[in-house]
Amino acid sequence: MALEWVVLGYAAGAEAIMLLLLTLPGLDGLRRGMISVVRSALKPMMSVVPFCLFLLMDIYWKYETRPTCDDEHACTPSEHLRHQKSIMKSQRNALLIAAALLLYWILFSVTALVVKLDQLQQRVDKLKKRDD
Repeated sequence: MALEWVVLGYAAGAEAIMLLLLTLPGLDGLRRGMISVVRSALKPMMSVVPFCLFLLMDIYWKYETRPTCDDEHACTPSEHLRHQKSIMKSQRNALLIAAALLLYWILFSVTALVVKLDQLQQRVDKLKKRDD
């Protein structure tokens, strides 16, 4: 099951890199090309959302079916340690899910704003040419 977390990590990393390249100042020439790349990549990257929901359900299922150590001497120390490690991994994976979803939403919003900004800049340039 580790492969899906690696895939989600790479997807979140790709989203972060695209977001960084779109928002860095001074990269106007690169930004125009990145806009078309990001806009074409947003629809396939939408698959991150159901994938994250599936992984979230997996975390929930593991949480519901975990062994419980209600009594003081019900679990051995190694079982208790394994249980604690499992909880830490689940928390890490939940943070990865939240980061991937948040980065996708921010990338979608920033891309829409950058496209709108380019359209408005083209309108301003067209009006300036017409006035001259």
